[in-house]
Amino acid sequence: MCKLLTGVDNSCTRWLLANAGIVVCVLSRWNAAGGAVRTIRLREPLMTATDPAMTALAHGWSALSLLHGRIENRVERALQSGHHLSAREYSLLDVLSRQHDGEGGHLQMRQVADSVVLSQSATTRLVTRLEDRGLLSRFLCPTDRRGIYTDVTPDGARLLEEARPTHNTALREALDEAAAEPVLAPLVDAVRQVQGTIQPV
Repeated sequence: MCKLLTGVDNSCTRWLLANAGIVVCVLSRWNAAGGAVRTIRLREPLMTATDPAMTALAHGWSALSLLHGRIENRVERALQSGHHLSAREYSLLDVLSRQHDGEGGHLQMRQVADSVVLSQSATTRLVTRLEDRGLLSRFLCPTDRRGIYTDVTPDGARLLEEARPTHNTALREALDEAAAEPVLAPLVDAVRQVQGTIQPV
């Protein structure tokens, strides 16, 4: 769509048309006898408030969101099909399975929520759902009766070990596919580099 603006001075009528980021400036002048019109067209880029650095940052964030969505969808389908687990449920079981009985070895609900990237209320609902399936159990903290911890049950641990190869295969396949796309390849490399720096627990 074009925008029309008129009026600059008494000697000319200026038409400014904004189209695809280009200003087309047309100056129409009439001679004293009312003869032929002379038209001059000037072209220059539209001035915008867009910061190139911010545009690049937005593109990078868009690519990261795309990669995350691709991975999550691939993992979700594989886990639901093979084990009736969502990606969030798998993540929760995985996080809780890494707890231990030493000092600070059990996570409070706030810490669990941070680990699975959910709100505390959403995490509580997720824990309740898996508890109803017999995959998790809750117990009172022995040193603080106000604190409640959550553990993976034997059934939950079994299901997690069965689902782990499925999860890892789907993750690897999603990353391999994304690595073939120039926009996503640098992000895949970054993920793989981070993976190499994490020490097993």
